[in-house]
Amino acid sequence: METIPTLLGISIAIFLIMHMIPGDTISALIGTQYQLTEAQAESLRAYYGLDKSLPDQYISWLLNALQGNFGLSVRTGQPVMKEILARFPLTFEITMLTIILGTILGILFGIIAAVYRGSVMDMIVRIFGMIGLATPSFWLGTMIIYFLSVHFGIMLNAGNYVPFSQDPIQNLKQVISPVICMGFSFSASVMRTTRSSLLEEINKEYALTSRAKGNIEFVTIFKHALRNALIPVITLVGYQIGYLFGGVVIIEQVFALPGLGRFLLNGISQRDYALVQGTILFIAANFVLVNLIADVAYGFADPRIRYD
Repeated sequence: METIPTLLGISIAIFLIMHMIPGDTISALIGTQYQLTEAQAESLRAYYGLDKSLPDQYISWLLNALQGNFGLSVRTGQPVMKEILARFPLTFEITMLTIILGTILGILFGIIAAVYRGSVMDMIVRIFGMIGLATPSFWLGTMIIYFLSVHFGIMLNAGNYVPFSQDPIQNLKQVISPVICMGFSFSASVMRTTRSSLLEEINKEYALTSRAKGNIEFVTIFKHALRNALIPVITLVGYQIGYLFGGVVIIEQVFALPGLGRFLLNGISQRDYALVQGTILFIAANFVLVNLIADVAYGFADPRIRYD
């Protein structure tokens, strides 16, 4: 029930913010090298619907967006939805690989830290977790590029981007660095949540009862405590996907990858209203959908949770 109001609020906010930026699309389009007469400028504004009042522009855009039509990009002249769908697979690939890598490593090290609480291993894992949370992905990406290029002569992503369908090996070579950069911070968040949640669960009565029955610690943790401990982790992963999409915007620019994030940055710099509004609304819709999936996943992690 909250999905539609959320997306409606996002669409209004993005529309107003874009139109608060000084200048307009026509000025950004022609730059400073060309001079248009007032009649020519008004003709272009009418062509793109910029001569209407803001409420009329918003309603017109929203009605078209509900039909999957986000308008035309001023920069490319192509339908915005077509441009989004052409670049989304790369952004989706980086995000999903980051989630898979970060979740697996985060849960694994979170379990280790919880089981060996107070040990040297726990301290090492927690230190790396703090470093991961404190290190911006774009800075880590810049350091990776600098280190590999200066010391090893390796130029990441030199040449054209290769889709996974054409050459899986080359594609993975191009996306592995941004995945590591984003996965480092993401896995740290998952690790901390897994550790704290598991520590709470293994001290509850049902865990003590399991030990009293003679079950080994492995059975108590993995058969009983871990399932309940994963509820906060699922919540974290669902919410972090939205932040990962935001991180991809910067990381794609750092590694010169032609994904949705870099596409969005170019649109913002050129005041391409239709492009920016459509792209952000598309990302927001995916974020809301993922959180809905996360809510459903609660029932699989803990059978006690049911939705009417």
